[in-house]
Amino acid sequence: MALTHIPRRRRTARRLHTAPAAVVTGILVTGLLATPAGAEHSTGAAVGTVTRTVGGARFEPGPCPKTAEPIAELKKARCGTLTVPENRAKPGGRRITLGVAIVPAAAAKPKPDPIVWLAGGPGDDAVGEAKMAIDGGLNRDRDVILMSQRGTYSADPALLCPNVDRFNARAVGLVYDAPSTGRLHVEATKACRDRLADRGADLSAYNDIESAADYADLRTALGIKQWNLFGISYGTHLALVYMRLHPEGLRSVGIDGILPPSRAGSALAWSSAREGFDGLFKACAKQSACNKRYPNLSATFERLVRDLEAKPVTTTVKVPGNDKPVKVVLDGGALVNWLTTATHVATQVPRALDELAHGKPQRIAQQWAGWKLNPQGMGVVSHGLAYGIFCSEWTPYESRAKALRGGQNAFPSFPRSVLAQAPQLTFLRPDCDVWNVPAAPRSIRDVTRSDIPTLALSGGFDAQTGAANGPYVARTLSRATVVTVPYEPHVVIATSRCAQEITASFFDRPTAPKTGCLKGLKPPRFEIGP
Repeated sequence: MALTHIPRRRRTARRLHTAPAAVVTGILVTGLLATPAGAEHSTGAAVGTVTRTVGGARFEPGPCPKTAEPIAELKKARCGTLTVPENRAKPGGRRITLGVAIVPAAAAKPKPDPIVWLAGGPGDDAVGEAKMAIDGGLNRDRDVILMSQRGTYSADPALLCPNVDRFNARAVGLVYDAPSTGRLHVEATKACRDRLADRGADLSAYNDIESAADYADLRTALGIKQWNLFGISYGTHLALVYMRLHPEGLRSVGIDGILPPSRAGSALAWSSAREGFDGLFKACAKQSACNKRYPNLSATFERLVRDLEAKPVTTTVKVPGNDKPVKVVLDGGALVNWLTTATHVATQVPRALDELAHGKPQRIAQQWAGWKLNPQGMGVVSHGLAYGIFCSEWTPYESRAKALRGGQNAFPSFPRSVLAQAPQLTFLRPDCDVWNVPAAPRSIRDVTRSDIPTLALSGGFDAQTGAANGPYVARTLSRATVVTVPYEPHVVIATSRCAQEITASFFDRPTAPKTGCLKGLKPPRFEIGP
């Protein structure tokens, strides 16, 4: 199974999911809790400066949470920890701590309602995404609150699986969707599951219901009357559950790269891939130079998937950070998963596919291996949280037959061996068999019905959470504004100035955001090879 994120290099440059382990990380950033200069005007000058206990949750000021890399945006943050029950059904059981960082607003007189950032994944750490949130302009005139979801990097315990990350890196030299690869992957998953369980983790308690309660407890513990949410990727999944279970105190909600809990699973992964691929291929077809040099790009891609699945290609490439050449095997499944992520480097895709069609797999192989072997993605994703959600909220409510039909409907020409593994959810069902957690209540799949003002953002090239998810969730959100930013990949606030402007105007006026910047957007200029 692979998580769904933006490639690391792209994410840090303009902002991250999920290549499999390419996640935003950040290194130890600590400091005594102090109110930074100018913070006396902040949401709460008082927020994060006193210990508060409310119900079963306790907020305590303290050093900023650890991050995998230094994050300059946290230097002025007020920080601490929220301590909550691991399993609220077992009030006398173990307690866990979640790292909290509050980045002050840039304005001299901030608005009183902060914005809470919900990270992607599942399994990414929100504190490690501080740069993305601030680069997106969210702290323009509001404080931004980042709390590590349970099990993530800056939480205690952190349910990480570095052995799974290492296997995913090694697997670039294996046939992607071969049964033998699947057996090795499931062995790695089980080894991590057993290690976490042996350390006392209640793996059934890492899910959306508990995470939503964590955030509700945080608002109360910080004494905040009203706040806003902004979730990206999987964070939209959590945001929609939060809206349904804990609507009190919510002024507005932004969701970017939308993953509806009621539809999440393999079939949705396939339809999202189709939508994102088609968006990219059509943009090339409408650009005369691209269409002339790379005609019928969609047909070329589907033919390559079939050909590679029948006869995989093996090559070696050089990857940054690796002294020795890396062996890469490209089969049909690998190509599908490469393209799902490569929409983040869309201008290169037509040329890369054409090179592959003419016996030059190196460009695609180097990107594929580079994303998977990136050392910054090792040991930072909470597979414990990811599997907790996948295996309790997704697989129990999607049959194998439904998952397969989703693939067949989206890509009827693909071989069955490719369709058996949804994009970026490879070997999900056997992984869940060994993860062995009970199903969540069926209500977890309910649609969210709400009149809370909501901004539903999508990218036209998003192959991970297709743009059709915006109108879908808006059917039951009576005050939703649906925006698709054309020519953009997954998580548009990370790559689109227009998306940032729309988001800023939304938090100013949640029922009437300004979307005029969409009219001036132009398609990218695709690379044209010799």
